[in-house]
Amino acid sequence: MISSEKANELFEYRDGNLYWKTPTTKRNVGDLAGFVRSDGYKALFFNKKIYAYHRIIFLMHHGFLPQFIDHIDGNKLNNRIENLRQATKSQNCQNSKKPITNKSGSKNVYWHKLAKKWCVELLNNGKKKYIGLFEDLELADLVAHEARSKFNGNFANHGKQ
Repeated sequence: MISSEKANELFEYRDGNLYWKTPTTKRNVGDLAGFVRSDGYKALFFNKKIYAYHRIIFLMHHGFLPQFIDHIDGNKLNNRIENLRQATKSQNCQNSKKPITNKSGSKNVYWHKLAKKWCVELLNNGKKKYIGLFEDLELADLVAHEARSKFNGNFANHGKQ
């Protein structure tokens, strides 16, 4: 893994981007470093390894690398240091968007076929947390929002995206 010292020697950080400080035959000083991977995250290639952009930026500013780094606003391309925070795996998952498989349109809400009601469930510290059954989708969505706030705190992502 690259060290904080080496990262600061190689790159200049500006507004969520990294710029090369050292020239080679293929790049000049000041060239924007990196590319966008197929999963939507920015990365860069150095010393025959691919590094996640947000991890290098976090390392440069904090001097260490946590196991998980969360993009506060959920935007994988927003690598401003103010948008990056240390997280646990659970916290990182809590700040995720609504899954594309969601059919209710509301995060943490699904139709319970047997009960014929809307069910609210969420993950808390890796365990499924049953909240309740509701006849009204709007009420279930409101309860899910409150449950995310209660159990996920600053990592709660209420977005419908």
